Amino acid sequence: MATNKKNEKMSREEAGRKGGKATSKNHDKEFYQEIGEKGGEATSKNQGKEFYEEIGKKGGRSSSNQRNN
Repeated sequence: MATNKKNEKMSREEAGRKGGKATSKNHDKEFYQEIGEKGGEATSKNQGKEFYEEIGKKGGRSSSNQRNN
């Protein structure tokens, strides 16, 4: 298991944050865009129309709620 500077076991959250920061130092914007595109393509192969309708509705409700507050 990974340890932090105090030689204590890191939580999964702390390890993920640390790994994300290290990755961001080594890669540029295009790297993350490419990963996002690949993820979107994989999702579209595995999900149907209903999936996208539902996330669209959730986003619309969230936007509406933010504007009304």
